[in-house]
Amino acid sequence: MANDELKKRAAEAALEYVEDLDVIGVGTGSTIGYFIAALSRIKHRLDGVVSSSEATTQLLKANKIPVLDLNAVGPLPLYIDGADEVTHHLQMIKGGGGALTREKIIAAASEQFICTADQSKLVDILGAFPLPVEVIPMARSHVGRELLKRGGQPVLRENFITDNGNLILDVYNLHILEPAKLEAKFNNIAGVVTVGLFALRPADVLLLGTSDGGVQTIRI
Repeated sequence: MANDELKKRAAEAALEYVEDLDVIGVGTGSTIGYFIAALSRIKHRLDGVVSSSEATTQLLKANKIPVLDLNAVGPLPLYIDGADEVTHHLQMIKGGGGALTREKIIAAASEQFICTADQSKLVDILGAFPLPVEVIPMARSHVGRELLKRGGQPVLRENFITDNGNLILDVYNLHILEPAKLEAKFNNIAGVVTVGLFALRPADVLLLGTSDGGVQTIRI
């Protein structure tokens, strides 16, 4: 079964968590595209959605789902998003789409975080997927040197500017045995906006589309 079908199954399974909620947060990425398509079927039950990126906002508006400001409606009862890698402890690497900072803000402001993914994203150890780090432009070289000192191989994401006007360094060659410690360490580098490790605030539930046509639910 193709990964796209697995993503779609996981995304649609997330709909049951939306029941009886007025406002939710929604992430960014291919799996979330399937979730928004499913969400459009019950949009009449929602007051609106807090979006994690301009791309998601455009998709929500195309489906005539109202987009709300987090400052006006937070805290949120629920946040739905995908992952580039996720462990059995529901710690993740996110930010392949470049929306890591807004995703992290909405996750922090939400009571429950549901991650939807296909089974290929489940790993024992994070780091095969390069770790995105959002960086203030003037700090690019400084942050790059500091990441090198910490064992990573940072590469500037070419021709990409985040919705916040910043750059992204994708860090290769990491074998992340202690995700929460590394998240705190990288976040403390001057010039880093945030790092795409979601370990200090992991997901609460993982909905994993599997090749047998089902959806596996993993909780911590």
